[in-house]
Amino acid sequence: MRYCYGDGIDAEAGLLEDILIHEEIYKSRLASIKREEEIVLRERDHYELEKGRLIREMKRIRDEDGSRFNNFQILNHRYAFDLVEHRYVACKLHGLNAQWSEEKKQSYIRHAIREYNIHKTLVHRHIVRLWNIFEIDPNTFCTVLEYCSGKDLDAVLKETPILPEKEARVILVQIFQGLIYMNRRALKIIHYDLKPGNVLFDELGIAKVTDFGLSKIVENDVGSQGMELTSQGAGTYWYLPPECFELSKTPLISSKVDVWSAGILFYQMLFSRRPFGHDQIQERILREDTIIKARKVEFPSRPTVSNEAKVG
Repeated sequence: MRYCYGDGIDAEAGLLEDILIHEEIYKSRLASIKREEEIVLRERDHYELEKGRLIREMKRIRDEDGSRFNNFQILNHRYAFDLVEHRYVACKLHGLNAQWSEEKKQSYIRHAIREYNIHKTLVHRHIVRLWNIFEIDPNTFCTVLEYCSGKDLDAVLKETPILPEKEARVILVQIFQGLIYMNRRALKIIHYDLKPGNVLFDELGIAKVTDFGLSKIVENDVGSQGMELTSQGAGTYWYLPPECFELSKTPLISSKVDVWSAGILFYQMLFSRRPFGHDQIQERILREDTIIKARKVEFPSRPTVSNEAKVG
């Protein structure tokens, strides 16, 4: 019997070549499936954003239909125009519920007047201007504000959950410029409700802080330790520092409240989540002392950010 080693070697080489070819085919197919998966995930994210937009639009339409002003003629596609200063403005309607008690109505009016008196004095590029206020009827008044045609930061983060570090820094610097201005005035102001929905962008992309409904005026006679917080329970808990949750005594607060909130905003812009209590509702944050117990900021491994971003 005679063996042909050449044929055996050729067969083995051919088999190995087939295996390598099939391996490359499977690798190529796997890469193609992953690309398809990425496309599907992007489309899913797009439709989730679109769903959110449509839900907000439906809510707006329902609110307009339920408004007692819905039978009034709408001019200029909902945008108001200042005929004296020749500029677009935003009008915010404040209505008193006819079912409210007289005490509650007076409390609401006092709160609104206080907000107006604080806001009207603020003149800075990174703070939304309050131009005017006027009465519509005994139960309704209107505040006239600077119109910002861009989105707010909350809408931006819904569309782009993670911002590049450089872009997030630019937004943060603008917020801090507004906060520094508020803290260098003769009567310092603590915003106390700094969150994505309260940062607006104008047509040039300039960030502006708005909504001074919870703001505090720091009187001149307040010491370096800060002023007493008399409105515990107010605010948006994910963005407030531990001292705002001290229930055993009346806590002292200062402009550091806004510094903390700005840091939370920066973290959220970088990592698409809040560092403390992200998956918790506000009631649970309060019940479990989530913010008070917070001791360390954990940084996700992705996306990668600079050490400067982590240490401030």
